[in-house]
Parts: sequence; C-alpha cells; structure tokens
Amino acid sequence: MLWRTRLPAYVAWVLLLLAVAAPWLGLYPVLGMRMMCFALFACAFNLLAGYAGLISFGHAALFGGAGYLTGLALTSWGWPTPAGVLLGVLAALGIGLVMGVLAVRRQGIYFSMITLALAQIVYFYCLQANFTGGEDGLQGIPRGSLFGLSLQSDRVMYYVVLVVFVASWWFMRRVVNSPFGQVMQAVRENEPRAVSLGYRANRYKLGVFLLSAAFAGLAGAMKALVMGFETLTDVHWSTSGLVILMTLVGGLGTDLGPILGAVIITVLEEKMGTISRFLEHSTGIHWFSQLNDSVSMVIGAIFVLCVLLFRRGIVGELRARLRGAQPSGG
Repeated sequence: MLWRTRLPAYVAWVLLLLAVAAPWLGLYPVLGMRMMCFALFACAFNLLAGYAGLISFGHAALFGGAGYLTGLALTSWGWPTPAGVLLGVLAALGIGLVMGVLAVRRQGIYFSMITLALAQIVYFYCLQANFTGGEDGLQGIPRGSLFGLSLQSDRVMYYVVLVVFVASWWFMRRVVNSPFGQVMQAVRENEPRAVSLGYRANRYKLGVFLLSAAFAGLAGAMKALVMGFETLTDVHWSTSGLVILMTLVGGLGTDLGPILGAVIITVLEEKMGTISRFLEHSTGIHWFSQLNDSVSMVIGAIFVLCVLLFRRGIVGELRARLRGAQPSGG
C-alpha cells in the first residue's frame, strides 16, 4: 500500500516536529543535545556497517579524537567555533584515512581487529599527551559563537545541534540512495561480482569509511562543544562497543534505527536513577532501586532481548512486519 511506503517519511517529520518542540515540553536541553550527538555518531557507524557491511571496532578514535582537537583549538589556540569544529572533522578524516587504507583490504573479523588496534594507539596517545589532560580530561571548552550568534544559551545551542544533526542525517540518506550508495551496497552483498562488473571495491569501501569518519568526527566535535569537556572515555574501546550496541538495538541498515537506539541507550545511562525509583514506587518491589548501580546490566539485558525477539533491531523488525515479512523472533 502507498501509506506503507510513505510511513518512514511521515515518522521522520513527526520526530522532527517533536525535536523542535522538545525544549518547550520539558526536555532538558543538554540531555537532548547529548542524544543527538550520539544519534549522529550511530548514524555515521550505520553508514559503514549497515550499508557497506564493514564492522569497525575503532570508531571511538574518530569520535573522541575529533573532540580533543576541537577542544584544543578552542581552549588553547583561541580559534572561532566553526573553525574548531572543522578541525575536529579533519582530524577524524585523517585518522579514518590511516585506518581505512590499512583495513579495507581485509574483511570480516580481520577488518574489525585492525580498526580496534589502531584505535587503541589513539587511546594511549591521548592518555599520555600533555594537551589532553590525561585522566583528568580536557576541561573548560568554550562554546563561543556561530556567525555572531552566542551559543552560551542551552536552548540556542540545542537548535544549532538539531540543525547539524538533521542536515547530516539527510545527507547520509542521500548518499545511501545515490549511485555511489547503490554500488556500496552491491559490494556488501557480493564483492566478487561487483569487482567482475568493473567496480573497484576497495575504493568504494575507503570512500564510505571516510564519510563515516567525517560524521563520527562531527558528532564528537559537537559533543565536546555541548558538554564543555573531553575525556578518555570518548576514545576508549567501550565507546566503540556502545555505538555498535545503539545501532543493533535500533536496527542496522535502517534510516531511523540508529537514532532510536541512541535515544534508548542515552536515556538509560542518564536517567536510570529516575526510572528505577519510578519502578520501585509503582510496583513496591525494592529490588528496582538497585538498578541505578547496574546500568550496564540493564543495557545488556535489553541487547539480549533484542537479539532474541528483534534480530533486525526494533525499527528493522517493525519495517519487516509492515512489509509482510516473517518476524525474526517467530
């Protein structure tokens, strides 16, 4: 039916309207900005993993590396905010270029382990470098202004991040539906056949890796700007695992899945205390109060449930049901 084909567009417009109105409906702007930064990060990872079939365990190096360079440019060098963010994106592109050149010639777990190894090099460099602040992190990153508009207000900053996120998501969607994106997906499905048709698969894989790196870097730069600090957590391997989890929970290879996954995981991390108290008061079960200290356990349980019941992810499973496919959990 026609409405089924247009449903994702309707959902996207509804989500956009909700995002625009959210700060006026009680959403804490910093939480909203954090969700959008991680949603952009997850979308960047999904571009590589969902549409090119390349699972990177090193995306934290791109995300955190961009945050550190942006913070350095704004705190120590006094650069304007747009230039600092651009430097962060360029830094992520540089790291991504080195990773991509070394990794795209390998497939499967070998590709993943090369990206992990290179990301660990970035992590230990950030741990020992003077400008990063080591374990204390890089503190006091100013938001500055954007083309004369002060970014000190959380609401102003929220709408700037929203514009960046929506524009980035739209661009990535255009890339996926472009001839480049179609070849990219053909390489994912059957690389030898794509090569036999004359396509240089490694070039396409490197191209999509660089695109993913640029948007991961943009997400990291914006997060550093929003939060005002950058820490080793963002370049740690656990952040790479977190973005993989966000994408899988929401739906790998879907337009809206990474966004939903990022929202779910971020809300659980930030509001687990509130959720646990609500469950305790609603049910009278004291055990729920302990969930505040077991965020990782809750996130792990959600992942297990998704693997058992929603193997395509939440959005992927809903899309399959609307198309009349057999549910993966059945």
